[in-house]
Amino acid sequence: MRVNFTVNGREQQADDVWEGESLLYVLRERMGLPGSKNACEQGECGSCTVRLDGVPVCSCLVAAGQAEGREVVTVEGLADFAEERARRGGCATGTCGTAAGTSMDAAQAWQAWQAKPAGAGSRTGGDQVRLAPVQQAFIDAGAVQCGFCTPGLLVAADELLERNAQPSDADIREALSGNLCRCTGYEKILDAVRLAAARGDAQTTGTGA
Repeated sequence: MRVNFTVNGREQQADDVWEGESLLYVLRERMGLPGSKNACEQGECGSCTVRLDGVPVCSCLVAAGQAEGREVVTVEGLADFAEERARRGGCATGTCGTAAGTSMDAAQAWQAWQAKPAGAGSRTGGDQVRLAPVQQAFIDAGAVQCGFCTPGLLVAADELLERNAQPSDADIREALSGNLCRCTGYEKILDAVRLAAARGDAQTTGTGA
């Protein structure tokens, strides 16, 4: 079957999709967007989290056909999504998407940068890769180790900060409760979300980052 849907603000089409294929498989294998990770395949770990019409979902549990006519945002599109959200002054529904969107080439270039070893290129400089505020906060707070769970955590954290700009620790823990991490012990992840929230508040009040 053919699936027509919007991925990171751009209309996309996937052909010859088997009825049993998951959205995760289509994104990784057909769209060339491997940011969403294939781990448990049971919706338990959160590594495959994407936003479907604004709502965080485990893409391993979503049949590809269920995405027909809907909007998907993956970790590769977070920077453009956040930029458009800021331009519009926030998005209460979580489905604002992007006007121009993230091209597949740009999304795949982001993934290629992510795979570089440490020191192979500047995260914010020479390679010109743009990051969403929550992505930069994860880097600055040291919340990334092996990185396997990070895309799902980023998507979930970004959605939290969109609907709750100043979350409590309890809010953060609840929003990320479906995302497992075996490396960090979670404290750095919590620090990263707190940092992203603080920076967002500082920009809103004009007190600086």
